[in-house]
Amino acid sequence: MKVALAGTENLTNYIAALKANNIEVINTLDIDEALKCDGLLLPGGGDMDPKYYGEEMNGSDEPDRELDKAQWDVLDAFVKEKKPVLGICRGMQLINVYFGGSLYQDLKTKDAHSRKNGVDSVHSVKSIVGDNLFENLYGKEFFVNSAHHQGVKKIGEGLISVLEANDGVCEALLHKDLPIVATQFHPERMSYKQRRDDTVVGEGIFEYFKSLLKG
Repeated sequence: MKVALAGTENLTNYIAALKANNIEVINTLDIDEALKCDGLLLPGGGDMDPKYYGEEMNGSDEPDRELDKAQWDVLDAFVKEKKPVLGICRGMQLINVYFGGSLYQDLKTKDAHSRKNGVDSVHSVKSIVGDNLFENLYGKEFFVNSAHHQGVKKIGEGLISVLEANDGVCEALLHKDLPIVATQFHPERMSYKQRRDDTVVGEGIFEYFKSLLKG
């Protein structure tokens, strides 16, 4: 099995989590090369250009517009082929916007979610939809890491918000019909050699993604 990892930097932990599941990783933003893979992982990163959801810059960090377009186009190709997609942090936000959703450009409660001195924050999340992947793995309420200052505002078409933080910020999305899973938190930093004592173990999310790759 192969997964296209569509990112440009700080990819070590994503690669390690995929390889721990015996998944070959192809780091590419090329559509044709990516589509040779069984699935797509959209990793974390900087803010996307708010023009994608019809807004001017209002709290977003300066975007990498070339990366925005490249990831958008790769995601579009995978959605059209109905291939599995895992989005993490920025990846979840991109997925939400792709399906017509929008983002809070700078959360009022960002202090509870953003990294501090290079260290992830930790907070609880709760399941708001019964019998979903995350509730089945971890129960109705559990702790995750956090490293973001933006968040989902309007939910994209076909997506379901299944986890929320105590301040109402969306923490995970699933698609109603497509094999798409997305988390605002970083399971790659809660898995394998990156396991933490203060959060759940993120490995189940990668194992579930692997199961999607098998079709």
